[in-house]
Amino acid sequence: MMKRNMLVIGLAVLLSACGFQLRGTGSAEFALKEIDLQARNAYGETAKQLQQLLQNSGVKVHTGAPYRLYLANEQESQRTSARTSSARSAEYELTTTLDYEIRGEKNLLLLKDQLEVQNFYVHDENNLIGSDQESAQVRQEMRRELIQQLSLRLQLLTPAQLEQLQQEAEARAQAEAEAAAAARRAAAEAMPQQSPIQLPIGQ
Repeated sequence: MMKRNMLVIGLAVLLSACGFQLRGTGSAEFALKEIDLQARNAYGETAKQLQQLLQNSGVKVHTGAPYRLYLANEQESQRTSARTSSARSAEYELTTTLDYEIRGEKNLLLLKDQLEVQNFYVHDENNLIGSDQESAQVRQEMRRELIQQLSLRLQLLTPAQLEQLQQEAEARAQAEAEAAAAARRAAAEAMPQQSPIQLPIGQ
C-alpha cells in the first residue's frame, strides 16, 4: 500500500513537471459567487478545508449569502476486508459518508444528497507505527476526495437553478400550509355540536 501511495505521488510530480494537473488540484470555477457554509462539526477539517477551497476559488463565504450549504453529518466506518494466514496483519476497508443540504430563503430545503468514498489500508501488528501512519494518510486522502466530489457538485449549480429550486420549495411549502389549514377546518367541522344545557324550570 505504501509503495502504491509513493507511486501515485511520484506520478503526480511527474505530470506536474510536464505541465499537467490532476483533476481537482487546479483552480475551480463556480457559478455561485457567494454562499453561507455551516456544518454540524463547524471546527472539523472537512468544513475548514472546504471553506478554504471555496475562498481560493473566488467564492465569498459569509452568513449573509442567499444560499446556505450545510454539512449535516459525516460518518466513518471500518471493517476487515482481508486477513493473512498468520493473522498478524489485516486489510481494512474505510468508508466515509457526508450528508449535505443546500437551503435558501426562509430556510427552505432546496436539495440534499450524500457523498461516499472508500479506501483500504493494511494494519500490521509487527509495524504498528507504520500502520498508524498509513491509516492517517489514507484518511487524509479520503477527506480530500470527499471535498473534491462536493466541489464538483457545487460547480454544477448556477444561481438560476437555485432560484428555480427556491420557487419550487416555496410552492411546496404553500401547498402544505394550505392542506394543513384545510385539514384543521375539516376536523373542526366534524366535531359534534353540543346542544345547549336545558335547566329544569322550578315549579
